[in-house]
Amino acid sequence: MKRLFAFCFLLSAVSESHSQVSIRDSSINMHIVGIGYSFQLPAGDLADRFGWNSMIEGSYYFKLKSNLLLGANGGFLFGNQVKENNMLRALQGEGGGIVDKDGLFADIRFFERGFHCSLSAGKMLSWNKPNPNSGIILMGGAGLLQHKIRIETIGNTVPQLDKEYKKGYDRLSNGLSLHEMIGYYHFGNKHLINFYAGFEFIQAFTENRRSYNFDEMKKDETKRVDLLFGIRAGWMLPVYRRAPQKFYFY
Repeated sequence: MKRLFAFCFLLSAVSESHSQVSIRDSSINMHIVGIGYSFQLPAGDLADRFGWNSMIEGSYYFKLKSNLLLGANGGFLFGNQVKENNMLRALQGEGGGIVDKDGLFADIRFFERGFHCSLSAGKMLSWNKPNPNSGIILMGGAGLLQHKIRIETIGNTVPQLDKEYKKGYDRLSNGLSLHEMIGYYHFGNKHLINFYAGFEFIQAFTENRRSYNFDEMKKDETKRVDLLFGIRAGWMLPVYRRAPQKFYFY
């Protein structure tokens, strides 16, 4: 019986050594958690409303031994380059300003806010340097893009722009999006240096979701095509089972 247990233990150890392979010399299954930054330029209808923006994003992917990737990512859009900023003209007095409840001219500023999230799939093209798990990545997917104009009254209380009234001016829009990315994934042999960088293109088919625009005195039913071109870069945490370096049998 002792010999049988010893044999089973040895067989289990050998099997485990074969199931755990090194990232240095083999393509492996791994979970990938990432965080990154994108600098984006708008085009299409979006360029009439906003200038360049930034996005902070997080992602999760599962990489198969075949170097296929499946996962999801999402990011928060923000910027201060607002071109469509004349929606409050009806609230302005003769001097061109908006008066708050204390009779002072309000300090009103505009910002871009939004998010993008998607489900994605991709393929890694590796040339085995520094290992078979690093290389050129081709990615694509579908999701949702949303954006709006954030209206802030700095240090003032403006009854005409309270929380509910702002909704009539903020141009909240969202819709189905498609995206493509080409870039590079790098996983270090020692699990320390792991990063990605690349170019991304987002196409979104959006509509205004507010029931009424106060300044236009109607509902905006325009079908929009919003485009974003971006440069992405970030850090990744790969999670996988490492191969043991040495085996001892007694």
